[in-house]
Amino acid sequence: MANRDILALGASAGGFEALRHLAGQFPAGLQASVLVVIHLSEQFYSALDAILTQAGRLPARFAGDGDTLERGQIYIAPAGCHMLIDGARLQLGRGPRENHARPAIDPLLRSTALCCGPRSVGVVLTGTLGDGASGLAALKQCGGITVVQDPEDAAYPEMPAAALRRSKPDYVVGLRSMGSLLERLLNQPQGAAVPVPAAIRSEVEIARNGYAGLSVSERVDLMDRLGRRSALACPDCHGVMWEIEEDALVRYRCHVGHAYGADLMSLALDESLARALASALRALDERISLFERMRRQAGDAGQERLARSWALKAGELQQQAAVIREAILRAEATAARHFQEQ
Repeated sequence: MANRDILALGASAGGFEALRHLAGQFPAGLQASVLVVIHLSEQFYSALDAILTQAGRLPARFAGDGDTLERGQIYIAPAGCHMLIDGARLQLGRGPRENHARPAIDPLLRSTALCCGPRSVGVVLTGTLGDGASGLAALKQCGGITVVQDPEDAAYPEMPAAALRRSKPDYVVGLRSMGSLLERLLNQPQGAAVPVPAAIRSEVEIARNGYAGLSVSERVDLMDRLGRRSALACPDCHGVMWEIEEDALVRYRCHVGHAYGADLMSLALDESLARALASALRALDERISLFERMRRQAGDAGQERLARSWALKAGELQQQAAVIREAILRAEATAARHFQEQ
């Protein structure tokens, strides 16, 4: 039986150094294809391919749509695209952002689960928030081996800690020991074939093409099969969100395709609340300024009764503005406390 030959790695904050360290541990002629997703911005040029090539013995390059997988090669997801495995080739998906990122880690790991779970090893490294936890759980469900960087060893422990809590990985190790562990796992025979749940297949297709070819009613029917409708609105498009439960993991996805883990959804709602409060405060301040001007004009014209009326209205709005300013301060404190607790 052939050995495992797919290694899928996901990282976020602190990931450049972690990936460089791992690249230096891989042996020449590694009998596996190495797939890397790190959250990259489309606004900046990345030299990660050169960095990883120089760090070790394996060549690294940004993936192209339709690339044939080769062993002993590192493929990096380019900014603006989800990197997916489709048989022996890579695809660059233009589906909606997940966890506010494209590329995101979950789509790569889900597509690995769909394509070749028993042949694969999935890894979640340093980063913030929870991208990768759902995908790692899907990979394990489909016969893959799952590895998480020890949060105490990570530059940013939040992402590996989320994966550790929610996906129950097979191994938790520091970077110093991870290279030798991965090499040993890739030298093991691949596992037995495992049926892939329809939900994983559907979410891979969403990452590939969004909802291309589906009517709104067909999208809603699909989402009803994936989860149940929630009372929350999507932070991106303000549409209805569906709540998807995966054991201890709760995620949200809208009918446009935007997806959030519960932790990032909470932060996104905090941001939406802050924007709404700031908008309300700005509108109140503008009205207060207008009423004050009307009061002065009435006073200058000797219309004291009218001036008092405008002053009263301005005072009422100032009280409302004070309440909203206090709400903004409380919202900021809540968001800061939430971030510290993650």
